[in-house]
Amino acid sequence: MNLRRANLMDVEAMMSLINHFADQGLMLPRSRNSLYECLREFLVVEEQDKIIGTGALHIIWDDLAEIRALAVLEDYQGRGVGRSLVNALLDDARTILCPRVFTLTYQPGFFERCGFTMINKEDMPHKVWKECIHCVKFPNCDENALMLKL
Repeated sequence: MNLRRANLMDVEAMMSLINHFADQGLMLPRSRNSLYECLREFLVVEEQDKIIGTGALHIIWDDLAEIRALAVLEDYQGRGVGRSLVNALLDDARTILCPRVFTLTYQPGFFERCGFTMINKEDMPHKVWKECIHCVKFPNCDENALMLKL
């Protein structure tokens, strides 16, 4: 397996992977446009030239970043792919000196195993919600909020 920065050639596979889980109600969908616009935030894991996992670190403000769009193909879950992505994204946060990383997720148990703790999402700064207005579930978000202090 190879963990690396995403490139333009990865977008279709990333979108397919993310939206596969979104179609099951396990995460929020991502458009092709949003993936191109935020491509520099994404990492991918590939095996034999196949994208098997992806995730992004999105900067919110000077002290806060979000792990988003984390997805791993079913056949590769439980093998450390997701944890490797989270660890690499947390390393990115450390590199830029970001002290806190959060996630909004339907899979809180996974993130708790990665060291995150549940928080009350209503306590998050308003900056966090600026992109939520585009979500089909806005304003009735049913995701769980978790935070990790670095």
